[in-house]
Parts: sequence; C-alpha cells; structure tokens
Amino acid sequence: MKTATRAAANPETLSFETTVENVEKSSVWLDETYFYPEGGGQPADRGTIAGVRVVDVQQHDDGIEHVLAESPSVSAGDRVTGVIDDDARTYAMRAHTASHVVYGAARRLLDSLGYGGFDIADDHVRIDLATSRSASEIDPSRLEQLANTAVWESRSVEWYTMTESEAHDADEVVFNQTTANATETKAADDDAETVRIVEIDGWDVAACGGTHVANTIEIGPIAVASLSNPGAGLVRVEFSVGPDAIERHHQRGTTLSRVASRLDTGVDGVVDRAEMLVKQVERLEDDLDALRREALCGRFETLAADTFERDGDRWIVGTVPTTARTVADEIGSLTDAADVVVLVGRDGTTFVVVATEGEPPADAVLSTVLDGFDGGGGGSPTLAQGGGISAPPEAVVSTLREQ
Repeated sequence: MKTATRAAANPETLSFETTVENVEKSSVWLDETYFYPEGGGQPADRGTIAGVRVVDVQQHDDGIEHVLAESPSVSAGDRVTGVIDDDARTYAMRAHTASHVVYGAARRLLDSLGYGGFDIADDHVRIDLATSRSASEIDPSRLEQLANTAVWESRSVEWYTMTESEAHDADEVVFNQTTANATETKAADDDAETVRIVEIDGWDVAACGGTHVANTIEIGPIAVASLSNPGAGLVRVEFSVGPDAIERHHQRGTTLSRVASRLDTGVDGVVDRAEMLVKQVERLEDDLDALRREALCGRFETLAADTFERDGDRWIVGTVPTTARTVADEIGSLTDAADVVVLVGRDGTTFVVVATEGEPPADAVLSTVLDGFDGGGGGSPTLAQGGGISAPPEAVVSTLREQ
C-alpha cells in the first residue's frame, strides 16, 4: 500500500525518524512521513530531511514525493530524520481550521450553502461559498463577528473517520476540496473506504484531510477583508488570521479614528455624523441642479433668438454651462424653436447633445458633427449624445456654424 502522510492525524508531530525508500536526484520517498503534501488548497509543509531543506511535498499515486533544495547524500534504506517547520505548520493549522469556522458562520447566515473552493496563501485565506446569494447581500461584519465569537468560545476540534457512505448520508457533513486527502483505505484485508471528518463542536462538520488545531481558541483573531462574486453561484470570502488579522484590525481602527477626527466627532458618532453630511450634500446637489436648470433656461432663450437656416432646416447651435445629463433632460424644449438643436458643453471633456423631431435623425446629425472631431457617441433619431472630444466647446460651435 502506498505511503500516506500522518500529518493530519498527528499535526503536533514536528520531528520523526524514518527509512528512505527511494531517491531520485533531489526528490526523496520515505517509508513513513509526517510532512503534509500540497492538496485541497492547503500548501505543502516545509522543513528538512537529513538536514536538507524541503521545498515542496506532493502526493502521487505511488506515494509522497519530498522535493529537496539539493540532492541529499542518502540512499534507499538509510535512516533519516525529518523536521517540519513549526511556523509554517502552525499557520496552516490555524488558517485551515479558520476556514471551517468561517464556513460555519456562513451556514448561520445563508439558507442553502456549499463549498466552491479553498486556498491558503501566505497573508490571507480564500474560501468560495456556493450560494445563489450575491456578495452584496452578505454582511462581512456579521460574518466576521460570528467567526470570532466561535473562536472566543473555545470550541473543541476533533477528527475521526466514518465510511464514505455514512458520510454522504449525514446531512450535516460538508464535502469540500480537501475531501480527496480525507479518503483513505482501511486495513489491507478491508476494501471499504473511510472519510476523515473534522468536527468543530456545535459549529461545523466537514470531510477534510487537512491539519487542524485542537481548539478554536488557538486560531486567534479573524479579519474578513472582502466579499466578491468570482463567478455565477459563488461568493468569495477573503480573510486573514493571526498577525495579518491583527494588522488589519489596527488599520481599520486607525482609519476610523481619522475619519472621526475629520468629521469632528467621536468614533461612536461617525455613522450619525456621516449620515447628516450625506443628507446635506444631497440637498446641495438638488439646489445646484435647480440652479443649473434655471441657468440653462435663460441660455435657451438666448439661443432660440439666434437660429439660422441650413438645407431648409432651422438650426440652433451654441454652448451651454451645465452637465451633459442636464442638457439631455431639457434639450427637447428647444425643438419647438428649431428643427435641429446642437448644444455643446464641457463635463470633464467636451460633449455634444443633438435633438430633432426625427427628421433629420439626431443620431445622423451627431455622426456628422463627430466626423471632424475625436470622441464617440450615439443615440436615437430624436436624441443623440457624444463625448470624449478634446477640442473646446467654442471650437466645435464655431466649426458647425461655419459649415
């Protein structure tokens, strides 16, 4: 039977002696190993074998390959010592168990949920939730609160095996990406397969072959960084644990304090103060919009008195001191005074709005206007709009009148 890692069952074992089965260049196969091979989103353990640094560990059909930084001076049959990097193993244990905690928190927020993916990076953890909900419908603060509460409650974490059929029949068991490492063959005289189950007491139960801490309190703080939708039916949760989570909480606190200072209030009063300012800004924007429309009406009166004829149609062409949106909303009132209305203004870049009664088509007129300038746009036979023109509004109007 091929060699299987003992890491998941004995995550606290960081040093062991074993026999070398095979050596190929810088790769070593061992009779017994406590190194965790990369799989299911969990990175491979690091450490040393016979004093040579281990840079990768991979599971193959014929066993576990330990890739060393250089060819070791050992041969098949030699006894060697394996030492696992404590910091890397501890981080992986905490991060992996944290993913189960976060999933358990999501279970309490969403009615229908499944695993869509999982990965542990150096500075954050990613878990993809299979759900019909969008990321905007999930409160990341609430998700983080539930997860950290489960950590604080010091819930025990246990792992055990059950038959594959029993695991699939159990509604509470979640199957995730690390299930491949969780499936094992029992003794040689028993062909039945078992599934390794990781259970956080009263919180989450999942088929998983990863390494885990024995109690949620060992995870430390969890900080949810973002929620997004990487694809249909998926919500991606990215979070940090340990020092990275502490730093993220610190940055949030610092930012909130700065915002409170700028708003001339205390941290507890930030929300009320911000809501008051938002309402003030909305009122000012309404007032400004009204002033723009009033100014535009005055400008319309001037433009209506300055029409000219081209190809049998009455034209109004001129500049306006307001936004493209406001012009588009109001330009129709000028079609009573002219057959073709072309208004030009500046809203970041120069824009053009054209209105007619449908003949000539406004979009055709806009196309003609834009032929002599950069920019683009489009519209309908009665209303068309273009933008991104680098020339100033006065130059566009001058060109149109000269034509």
